[in-house]
Amino acid sequence: MTSTSARRSRTSAPRSNVSAPPPPQPSKFRLWLIGLFLVVGQVGLAARLIYLQIYATKALQQQAQGQQQVSLPPLVARYPIVDRRLDLLAADQPAFTLFAHPFLFKPPETNASIAAKLSPLLKQPAAKLEKLFGTAKSGIPVEYELSEETASQIRNLKLDGLELNREWKRIYPQEELTSGIIGYVDRDHQGQAGLEYSQAKLLQAPPQSRILTGDGAGFLLPNLAALDPVDPTSRYSLRLTIDVRLQRVARTALRQQLNKFGAKRGTVIVMDIKNGALLALVSEPSFNPNLYYKADPALFRNWAVADLYEPGSTFKPVNAAIALENKAITPDTTLYDEGRIFVGGWPIQNNDFSSAGGRGALSIAQVLGVSSNVGMVHMMQRVRAATYYDFLKRLGLGSKTDTDLSFETPGQFKPRDQFVNYPIEPATTAFGQGFSITPIQMAQLTAAVSNGGKLVTPHVMQGLFDRKGKLVKAPNIPPPRRVFSAQTSQQVVKMMGYVVTNGTGKSAQVPGYRLGGKTGTAQKAINGTYSNKRITGFVGVFPLESPRYVLLTVVDEPQGDNAYGSTVSIPVVKSVLESLITIEGVPPSHPQEIKSVKP
Repeated sequence: MTSTSARRSRTSAPRSNVSAPPPPQPSKFRLWLIGLFLVVGQVGLAARLIYLQIYATKALQQQAQGQQQVSLPPLVARYPIVDRRLDLLAADQPAFTLFAHPFLFKPPETNASIAAKLSPLLKQPAAKLEKLFGTAKSGIPVEYELSEETASQIRNLKLDGLELNREWKRIYPQEELTSGIIGYVDRDHQGQAGLEYSQAKLLQAPPQSRILTGDGAGFLLPNLAALDPVDPTSRYSLRLTIDVRLQRVARTALRQQLNKFGAKRGTVIVMDIKNGALLALVSEPSFNPNLYYKADPALFRNWAVADLYEPGSTFKPVNAAIALENKAITPDTTLYDEGRIFVGGWPIQNNDFSSAGGRGALSIAQVLGVSSNVGMVHMMQRVRAATYYDFLKRLGLGSKTDTDLSFETPGQFKPRDQFVNYPIEPATTAFGQGFSITPIQMAQLTAAVSNGGKLVTPHVMQGLFDRKGKLVKAPNIPPPRRVFSAQTSQQVVKMMGYVVTNGTGKSAQVPGYRLGGKTGTAQKAINGTYSNKRITGFVGVFPLESPRYVLLTVVDEPQGDNAYGSTVSIPVVKSVLESLITIEGVPPSHPQEIKSVKP
């Protein structure tokens, strides 16, 4: 029953002769459309690749560099400084600053282990370094001005978390010898004294940019090439008029006298009177510019340029020139020296009045030779006070010399009304007191009365020179300005020669040669009141027959009853002069004197 029903059920279904419809076929249009789309896409992709690879390469590279590279502050480098013989006075050399980033120290290294490895290289206790590493997580300055050798040793440790930044370090091979001229630069490579300060723009080489590359996380990647700027010494150098040989002799001679007389300080100046070029400029005490941070800041100012003093009798030749120029005297004029006089109720006397008294009639040369204060007062009383004042202002009293050295101080001079209306003012000025100038201005004024009458500008720079010795930038030096006639100059030089042969400057004589000069011993004014302290000096012009050089020595506060210009300052000038003769090859004007001197 069951099977029959099943069969009946199967056979009862209706049969159909219609087959299933075939699947739809894409049209040719759609195939062409898809193919065209693929072809266009491939062509566009190829064109885009060609554009990016060929035409947009530079722009993309710049964009990538902008995202990957980090600019650091440019390295500031300075040109070297050399003397007139090209001896090195100042130069830049590579130096490194070590920073620590303790958060980057990787195990098994620890603060203690890294400190132990750095200790012998930095010559610092390991405990001190370990304590330093605990002060911050990053950016800890560990040591400044490391040498290339030490930096290389630190790199060879291959320690994570240590960073070496390359910079420039200024070195001064001559140390204290030229520090009063050159000055120094601080840790930021900025000039703070001397030429390093006053000529900062001239000395600075074009800034060297520094670029480092960073990864996707923003960490900087090593790039030694970016930290290796071109050596700035390869282009130019600043050449000076200074001669290191003469500078060394002057410093040695000055220091001997300072020690001998227990003096406070001193200066020596050697200047070419034709153009104002300084061959030597020594100020003691001085400082080591390599260790400027250990020095007394007061020493950063060269007192020969920055500090004032009363020149005393060394100024008398200048006054003689003024009187001659104004026809108030002639070389044959005779003046009477009473030894002591009163001007406006004030006593004026010669330094040796108590022992020598008055000297009577003196020629102008004799007034200078014995350094008579009374004779000088009589001389300058022949010049109208107003004329005298105006001439001194014309010479630059109360003004600067416009030297290229830094921190120059203008002199101090009385107001015109006070000078003209109070007779004591021109009287004290007659023997070099009552006003103040710098030693560099005293040298300038002496040059004017001995070089034919022209006021020159004291300077130490020759200019910026390239590697071939070609001058590429000359200093802006004012041209000489006539202030005396050539005749007046010749007359004063002859009188200064008398001072050395017959007067207070006898000990300055050098066998075979002739020079002129003037000693000076002045009371030192402190807070407007004259004290028992002295300033001694000697100024010489050489050679006497045709002056070319001014040599000035000033010694401040020498001790002892025998401390005078003739005993304290002349020995310094004489030592320097003897070296100058050798260095410059000056032939003797009286060779027979040399032959007659027994060894």
